[in-house]
Amino acid sequence: MGGLDSLITDLALILIVAGVVTLLFKKLKQPVVLGYIVAGFLVGPNFGFFPTIVDEADINLWAELGIIVLLFSLGLEFSFKKLFQVGSSAVITALVVVAGMMLVGYGAGRLLHFTYLDSIFLGAMLSMSSTTIIIKAFTDLNLRKKAFANLVFGVLIVEDLFAVVMMVILSSIAVKNSFEGAELIESIAKLVFFLIIWFVVGVSVLPIFLKKARRFLNDETLLVVSMGLCLGMVVLATYVGFSSALGAFVMGSILAGTNEAERIGKVVGPVKDLFGAIFFVSVGMLVSPDALSQYALPICLLSLVVIVGQVFFGTVGMLASGQSLKISMQSGFSFSQIGEFAFIIASLGMSLNVIDKFLYPIVVAVSVITTFLTPYCIRLADPAYGWVERRLPEKWLAAINRYSQSQTEIKPHKAVWKEALAQYLWRIVLYSAIIVAIILISKSWFMPLMLDILPDWGRLISAVVTLVAMSPFLWALMVKEVNMSLIKKLGEGRANRVPLTLMIVVRILLALFYIIYYLSSVHSQRTGVLLGLGLFIVVLILLSKRIQKQFMRIETIFMDNLNERELRKTGRNTSLVSDMHLAYMDVNADCPFAGRRLMDSNLRKEYGVNVVSIQRGSKRINIPKGETRIFPGDTIGVIGTDDQIQSLLAVVEGSNSSDDEPDNNEVTFTHVVVPDDSPLIGQTSSSLNIRNQDNCLIVGIERADGTFHQPDGQIRFEAHDVIWLAGEPDNIKRLTREKIMNNPIQHT
Repeated sequence: MGGLDSLITDLALILIVAGVVTLLFKKLKQPVVLGYIVAGFLVGPNFGFFPTIVDEADINLWAELGIIVLLFSLGLEFSFKKLFQVGSSAVITALVVVAGMMLVGYGAGRLLHFTYLDSIFLGAMLSMSSTTIIIKAFTDLNLRKKAFANLVFGVLIVEDLFAVVMMVILSSIAVKNSFEGAELIESIAKLVFFLIIWFVVGVSVLPIFLKKARRFLNDETLLVVSMGLCLGMVVLATYVGFSSALGAFVMGSILAGTNEAERIGKVVGPVKDLFGAIFFVSVGMLVSPDALSQYALPICLLSLVVIVGQVFFGTVGMLASGQSLKISMQSGFSFSQIGEFAFIIASLGMSLNVIDKFLYPIVVAVSVITTFLTPYCIRLADPAYGWVERRLPEKWLAAINRYSQSQTEIKPHKAVWKEALAQYLWRIVLYSAIIVAIILISKSWFMPLMLDILPDWGRLISAVVTLVAMSPFLWALMVKEVNMSLIKKLGEGRANRVPLTLMIVVRILLALFYIIYYLSSVHSQRTGVLLGLGLFIVVLILLSKRIQKQFMRIETIFMDNLNERELRKTGRNTSLVSDMHLAYMDVNADCPFAGRRLMDSNLRKEYGVNVVSIQRGSKRINIPKGETRIFPGDTIGVIGTDDQIQSLLAVVEGSNSSDDEPDNNEVTFTHVVVPDDSPLIGQTSSSLNIRNQDNCLIVGIERADGTFHQPDGQIRFEAHDVIWLAGEPDNIKRLTREKIMNNPIQHT
């Protein structure tokens, strides 16, 4: 009971002080992150004029949970697709920043007479900008929608991935007092392998699971499920040797592509705010006035090194990746701090007993100082850009602009080859990772299980099952080409034909290697080679069509799941009739018809679409009447063509969204064929008053001759017309039974 009492007392003290201080900072229009750090200093053991927390271990545990939830939330907003979009700029900038700061940090450590290992660890600590602090600063300064923000997030994510590799390298240096390149390659390969497997499995399974369970997912169950998935991935990542933060980010990025991403972000938000506050408070608790005074010179020097070095290398890295001078400087000034990974690396060095204890409080103090200055550095970016632009020679500015344009305006032939090679290498890495994962699962789990159950036949059964599981991906590795339109653009010349042929041969040999390797590990090497060659011929000649069909089905499911969130917005995955779709979009506060009645919005006249539902909080209005008003935050369901939906999406969509629990009785989009004896024949849609009486909407009429008409109230129905209807399923059934058919309902 005493432990529980101390935990409650500590939390009460932390949250009360943090609440008061952050309210003060809000009034002063300062970022609340700084308020949390000040609150942590006030309740920490180094400030004697205030009540102090009792049990620091519990607070540190909660702070670690704060990092996990913060990075999970970041993953929800920054999917792997976004990382790929800014990939080259992010990787180049991260490489420049990490390499530059490692060298500068090491040099500063040696200048301050730190030991060899202290200086190496110091360089690693100073090379990592703080993801959580930048996220919070961008949110407080309302900069997350700026053009440079996505680039900054991309760099931070790449830096986090680098930090995982760096920790492996530092551990090796600390233990062996040397560095081996083979260990670096092994750690990078291991990271890439697990990221691919987690991503492929997650995208293949989770969207389907969430779709099946959607009607049971209210806010409470969605929070429990999403946090369970997050912590499950954290456990898995930790088990295979990676950081908990990386596991949380990976799960967030997987869920970012699902239809539930916005709702998950909403329900996780309060949890993120609570644990995030405790994390920043825990950072402030580590501030020591004695350490600040004793190591004032190193702290000031290293703070200056961090701010100047991160700004300089961040700007240079962005310029090198082809960004404009303004975006480069805005990005560079955002990196001007160190954060959570500096503490993690410092803790690693102390646990290995390879760095001096004084280094930890120095790094904490540098982190606090640079965190305090981060918002001001970000605000300083635009004035600094103006100052630099006015003073740089015209020739330099012109050269920077030319270089930036040259990175985006690549020669067509070179661009085609670049895209073809990127697809080629990506396919090899992706399919190889899946095949290796299947082999590892078979050797470590499935085969031992089969040998225990069937000692005589277990080896043969496991080999057959494993090869069957591998076959779709072996076929894809061997046969599936890169985009054929790229091949056509490359032409048929000999200069292109030779490398294309070589690429195919390499893939076939690689697939053959995987077959022979697996069979050799199961049986003897000679048996593996003979069986491998035989199976290779069988797969290539006899079974390719069946395997191709199976692979295409797997790929279709994966791509649909990967693009689920985007497809929901554009409606392309809900196509139910040629060029017509059901799509959902969120109404922006600046939407021109927000607050107006549906009949006054002229959506059908101006955009050619039909509004079939309005989601307002937890209330759903299906087939809204003309008097119904559209308000900001509503999610409207509309039916129209690709072009119509895309045109309307630009007007309607905004940052505001309604993510409350949806009504489970959703609108469906279906069709009914008018039979010969239907009472509907000869009548018009306006005379039937279907919208008001039956709460359904006639979206289109398809004639027997193949022509398609949008209802205008004057078209008379004929036998064999295909009527496209939108409405709740029960209402459509009732309408069909009572007004369209004399027989029981028959619709698809």
